[in-house]
Amino acid sequence: MTMRRAQPHPQPRIAQRGVALIFALVTLVALMLATLALVRSVDSNALLIGNLGFKQDATAAADQGTQQAIAWLTANKYALNADVVASGYYASTQEYEADGVTAKPPLDATGAQLSGRPTRQMIDWDGDGCRTQPQDSFGECRLKPFVGAAIDGNQISYVVLRQCSKAGDYLVDTSIQCAKYLGASGGGAEGHGSIDYRTGPGGVTTAAPYFRILVRVSGARDTVSFTETVMHF
Repeated sequence: MTMRRAQPHPQPRIAQRGVALIFALVTLVALMLATLALVRSVDSNALLIGNLGFKQDATAAADQGTQQAIAWLTANKYALNADVVASGYYASTQEYEADGVTAKPPLDATGAQLSGRPTRQMIDWDGDGCRTQPQDSFGECRLKPFVGAAIDGNQISYVVLRQCSKAGDYLVDTSIQCAKYLGASGGGAEGHGSIDYRTGPGGVTTAAPYFRILVRVSGARDTVSFTETVMHF
């Protein structure tokens, strides 16, 4: 009797559906997006660091603008009772009417400090009537700065405000109120509360008023920096 071996049945082939290829493509796309995000992040950080550098450079240049304003004040020390608009000088705080008593709207030195006050006063830093500000967002834009010498490509402008209630000779007109220097001469602990009297025109002694120096520097990449200095003689 002849024995026959059972022949193994061939296994059916599983159809290839390309699943591995799909996963490979998805992974490739994910890696591409991650690479683009990394490159964008590096570019953004480099741009941020560059902008900070320009900002610091503009702020450093503002000190030179302050020195220019102080030099002008020193050269005109005894002729500061009236406005000198061409030099960016104003003999009052500009926050009072001509009588020195009636309050005016506050001065927004940068254009961004009092943006919610539609009656605020503005400084015409760009010489365009404050067109960059929204309409009806301010009351006046008449203060003109002096455009000083450029420092390393940074354009400097400044405004100087004598801290008095109105223009005029405060040695003669006693109605003019000025913020004056309290010096260290005289009694009290380190002279606190005393007034340092200075010699003015004609040998008249008086306390020296303060001057407020506002400097704006426009640099590269539309960088803008503001500084404020208060000084006296």
